[in-house]
Amino acid sequence: MIIGVPKETFPNERRVALVPGVLPALTKASTSVIVEKGAGEAAGYPDSLYEEKGARIVATRQELFASADIIAQVRAYGSNPEAGRADLALLRTGQTVIGFFEPLSVPEKAQEVAATGATCYAMELIPRITRAQSMDALSSMATVAGYKAVLMAAVRLPKLFPMLTTAAGSIVPAHVLVIGAGVAGLQAIATARRLGGVVSAYDVRPAVKEQVESLGARFVELPLDTAGAEDKGGYAQALDDSFYRRQQELMTQVVAESDVVISTAAVPGRKAPILVTSDMVTRMMPGSVIVDLAAERGGNCELTRPDEDVVVNRVTILGPTNLPSTVPYHASQLYAKNIANFILLLAKAGAKVDEDEILRETLLTRDGAVANARVRELLGSGRP
Repeated sequence: MIIGVPKETFPNERRVALVPGVLPALTKASTSVIVEKGAGEAAGYPDSLYEEKGARIVATRQELFASADIIAQVRAYGSNPEAGRADLALLRTGQTVIGFFEPLSVPEKAQEVAATGATCYAMELIPRITRAQSMDALSSMATVAGYKAVLMAAVRLPKLFPMLTTAAGSIVPAHVLVIGAGVAGLQAIATARRLGGVVSAYDVRPAVKEQVESLGARFVELPLDTAGAEDKGGYAQALDDSFYRRQQELMTQVVAESDVVISTAAVPGRKAPILVTSDMVTRMMPGSVIVDLAAERGGNCELTRPDEDVVVNRVTILGPTNLPSTVPYHASQLYAKNIANFILLLAKAGAKVDEDEILRETLLTRDGAVANARVRELLGSGRP
């Protein structure tokens, strides 16, 4: 079995799907790896490191797709809708593709890739069960994003994060509010605390209170009915408009008291809820910073613009859409481990894909059709 690692073609994407360090585990499983020339350069992994671990470097993308049984990507078609379209012509029946596809956001792209005959596995669909944790790429990338978001805020904030007592007087610590206590939010809390900030966090799921407090942050409790706020996989679910209106009213004072707001609230496959209104922004102190990690889904802040810096009333709103790519060395390392573990599971299962919950739930397309029930439902039909 030959695993192919193409160079990422999404604009400014610097990650790579497999790093040299995971290759020995794959070759022990009777696989070989080929890598498109320069695929790991932007992440800090030159071709020579791959060759040292036994990979073969191929000169062209066409050669790689023609030779590989499995294509391992970061952004497959769907999450790379423009440049990724060119890869559709290179796919063939019986070939396997593993990567991010954005199937819950753009399910129609799944139909297009299904038409190639390729069997595709979407890493966004990894089930949240204990056995799948080592393959949970969304959590891996959210960890990187949560960490980097706080660093971005610290650079832009005209204040220091920690409390300092000096001969010239004392400096009060920065107050940080993290909205959404998922993986990204928890990492943001931990990072802000390490920098010395006074941290509060809010989430519609009361169950995360213990996790927030275990990191030394204060959990913000609002008098709201949060029944149905969490799905069986542990993800937040969309609630009705009246809930969000009441939530905004109660959040106004909390936001106004914060020097930094890190928002991470997202619902898989849905537009991000607006949690920070323009009115809230105008009540914040001049110099405050908002980092909106939901920018790619429309943003949690009403004023967010994806990949732009917006300044309103001297409050800076940052809307990064691909923070893991800004830390490509370690983001690739984490993602590669997720992918390698998934490939090893796939190899072990053989033809019995449907008997394994992880593989069955992650399977996106097979035999020329959309195979995932959730994606088929989004397409508006019980059939592909």
